[in-house]
Amino acid sequence: MKLTDYEEAMLAGKFGEARRLAIWQQIQVGRFFDAEDLVEVSQAHIMGDTESLGEAGVAFLERLASLPEAERQVAIPTITDPRGVDQCRFKQLKQKPEWATLEQRATDAMRALGIMMTDTCINYQTIQAPVLGQHMAFGDTGVVIYSNSVCGARSNFEGGPSALAAALTGRTPRYGYHLDSRRRGTHLFEIEFEPKNYTEWGALGAIVGRQAGSYWSVPVLNGLQTTPGSDDLKHFGAAMASYGSVPLFHMVGVTPEAPDVHSVFDGAVPSAQKITRADLDAFYASFGRHDEKVDVVVFSAPQLSLMEMREVATLLKGRQVHSDTSLLVATSPENKSACDRMGITSMIEASGAMVLSGVCFYQMYAREMGEANRWKRLLSNSAKLVNIISGYGYTPVLASMELCVEAAINGRMKA
Repeated sequence: MKLTDYEEAMLAGKFGEARRLAIWQQIQVGRFFDAEDLVEVSQAHIMGDTESLGEAGVAFLERLASLPEAERQVAIPTITDPRGVDQCRFKQLKQKPEWATLEQRATDAMRALGIMMTDTCINYQTIQAPVLGQHMAFGDTGVVIYSNSVCGARSNFEGGPSALAAALTGRTPRYGYHLDSRRRGTHLFEIEFEPKNYTEWGALGAIVGRQAGSYWSVPVLNGLQTTPGSDDLKHFGAAMASYGSVPLFHMVGVTPEAPDVHSVFDGAVPSAQKITRADLDAFYASFGRHDEKVDVVVFSAPQLSLMEMREVATLLKGRQVHSDTSLLVATSPENKSACDRMGITSMIEASGAMVLSGVCFYQMYAREMGEANRWKRLLSNSAKLVNIISGYGYTPVLASMELCVEAAINGRMKA
């Protein structure tokens, strides 16, 4: 790989051991992917929940945090994905105190490195959205696909160590979606219905993701008559990335790199795969329904925007969650503060629901938490969450936000 003088100096240890190790790792990743060089990135986003890190991962961060300040400080603005514990709520959720302790240790170590504890998977809505052509080192799949597709920025899916290395060096290997050639369309989908809500947008993303089915696939969507909003695209992209490991899509006339069909393909436009309302109905049907009581209703994965929080509050206003059902609503710390100020949090929690800050349900020791609370039958409007959560011992069902709230109020789904 070609290295600049500055990068050679990092590799030689002239800027400390942390940066030497970081750039060495990036060179190995770059060689694996045949990268010619490294590209400068302007921001890093780290997935570092403690369920994934474990004791060894936290101890590693603490070793870095013990280095001299000049050596350990990140080189570019660096932010974090959701955490595994809301320190204000873990006791109510029956999470173990040792998880909270481990979480605090990780937080303290990352702060010592100069990392901003944003604790969000919707940084493009709440912190700073990237812009067209900007190179990033982002970790969360939903963050990457939204930033690549809707904003036109450039990032691969970065694992935690890789994102941390980018934070310390301001570099990442130039391969994959940093390259023009990888951003060209590979599949064309003709959409023959109009999604009506976040859940349908998520379901559409899941269907496309399944059919694309590869990290190197770039789906192109055509035929939509309405322009989706930010939350629509958030659910759409998060589900597509979850079901298909897809980091980039183009939506003709909506996303910045797809002004028309011909602009996003090299050569002839491929034959379109049609997706109909019947495909959407079949996707919903694959989850069935809960005929017995619903144990827990979850709005999470991705975290809720301020607009979604207001919608939940409006649906719950003056109503009470059933005593046998739990309703959890997860958002970013910034949105939580805004909701506190605007009275949205108090409106939601007056119903008996719980607002969680800076966490995401499936990263919260979900299996153990479900066992402690005797949660099995789960309902959510997130296509991403229902795809993931069955692996943690839950039986998930997908439904709209409105139907989820009704189930939380009644304790069961309407017939």
